[in-house]
Amino acid sequence: MASGSHGGFDVLVIGSGGAGLTAALSLAEHCRVLVLAKGALDSGSTAWAQGGIAAVLDAGDTFENHIEDTMVAGAGLNRRETVEFVIERAPLAIERLIGLGVPFNSAEGTLHLTREGGHSHRRIVHVDDATGWAVESALLKAANAHPNITLLAGRTCIDLITGKHELRYSGSGRVWGAYALNSATGRVEAHTARATILATGGAGRVYQFSTAPRGATGDGIAMAWRAGARVSNMEMMQFHPTCLYNLDVKNFLITEAVRGEGGQLKIPPGFPGAGRRFMPRFDERAELAPRDIVARAIDHEIKRLGLDYVHLDISHKPPEFVREHFPTIYEKLLGLGIDMTAEPIPVVPAQHYTCGGVLIDLAARTDLPGLYAAGECTESGLHGANRLASNSLLECFVFGEAAAADILARWDSFDAPPEIRAWDESRVTDSDEEVVIKQNWTEIRRFMWNYVGIVRTTKRLERARHRIRMLGEEVNDYYGHFRVTTDLIELRNLLQCAELIVHSALKRHESRGLHYTRDYPETLPQAVDTVLVP
Repeated sequence: MASGSHGGFDVLVIGSGGAGLTAALSLAEHCRVLVLAKGALDSGSTAWAQGGIAAVLDAGDTFENHIEDTMVAGAGLNRRETVEFVIERAPLAIERLIGLGVPFNSAEGTLHLTREGGHSHRRIVHVDDATGWAVESALLKAANAHPNITLLAGRTCIDLITGKHELRYSGSGRVWGAYALNSATGRVEAHTARATILATGGAGRVYQFSTAPRGATGDGIAMAWRAGARVSNMEMMQFHPTCLYNLDVKNFLITEAVRGEGGQLKIPPGFPGAGRRFMPRFDERAELAPRDIVARAIDHEIKRLGLDYVHLDISHKPPEFVREHFPTIYEKLLGLGIDMTAEPIPVVPAQHYTCGGVLIDLAARTDLPGLYAAGECTESGLHGANRLASNSLLECFVFGEAAAADILARWDSFDAPPEIRAWDESRVTDSDEEVVIKQNWTEIRRFMWNYVGIVRTTKRLERARHRIRMLGEEVNDYYGHFRVTTDLIELRNLLQCAELIVHSALKRHESRGLHYTRDYPETLPQAVDTVLVP
């Protein structure tokens, strides 16, 4: 094995959130698993999830109801076989999490189920309003305790290792692991394995306003694309309708469940219609309409009236009800001087979820031999043109398990990794122009928000594409001459994802779900995926 490489593991998992840790725990009884996290082990999107996990657990609910709700929210772009596959496995996924010690809310032995926008029944299991943190904590505790799982934080993956990196060049598209920057040493390590699972999360940070964590820079999507995998439906970026509007606090999400439990969207004081609800004008489901409809309605009212924000008001509910259902949000807002039991919450839409990504099948396989993917970095066919609330964590658990099951079933066909070339750092030097990275990062996120946001036009998309081309030359030149840093790696991946989003948006000549364009406001009779081939 080449110098600087880290072998000795059977499977490499990139990402330590719900999808990655589920896969690692499912594999660990039979394999030695290495899990890499870019930042801290619990810094991914899973820990940030407030709402919960959707599953058919109520006597009056059925799989068919959940499937239908998912298809309706996804505007028909979902693949029905995927929707059925995931939803039918949801109750078992909940059972496994309970077995790991996740303390879901319950009363007298019965799970408490809440309801969110787009759902026809109460089917959301939750841990107060901090479900993701409880799930992530339980998964990490189990992974830390398992002797066959090694967890390494502070590893920023740069590129997948394929045939072109073999000492004896084979030219194959087979994936053997990944090169990763060790943030503690500043050196690049080669982590090799028989099979690799991407569980790297979404690309939310490509936008100026996002509820995604700092590390959601589309790394897995960009790496898979550069290695030769197809990506699909990257134009389908979900904007959460209700992110807290506060100049000092960024990215604080006000969960969907606030609307599910009776929260109303209203015009703030000082404007025509002040204090009135506006959602009934846009959809008969009002505040319980799917996220794309609610986000567009808020965006419309903000632009129509020149607002900075709208109000989300649940103060008509009893104070003890609000505090009991939303303790985390209540305490956070109280610290900012907002008492949600007595006054409305100022909210704006923000990018929330990447519905497109690396194309996978029901076994979580990508196009590339040896490479699997699960969670938000993928396009599995579950979400279609708009993700139904609380289906995201569910997808992580089901496809993390599916990837592990397929790897174990096909284990005898996986060869040991060949000798891999070490990362070449001889030609590069440290940069004294870090301001270039900051400037480009800021520029990408601003023009993506303004030109490729909730409402799009062809002219805006073409302007964004032009800027991406100019920045691409600059970033590639910088990348080729200076030692890599996490910021540079993320900038390169952000730009790649921005290009994929814009390219996909320009190819879709209709409005469907999350992709709304003034130039093609109608929805075509047939729903077709936007598949990009490297």
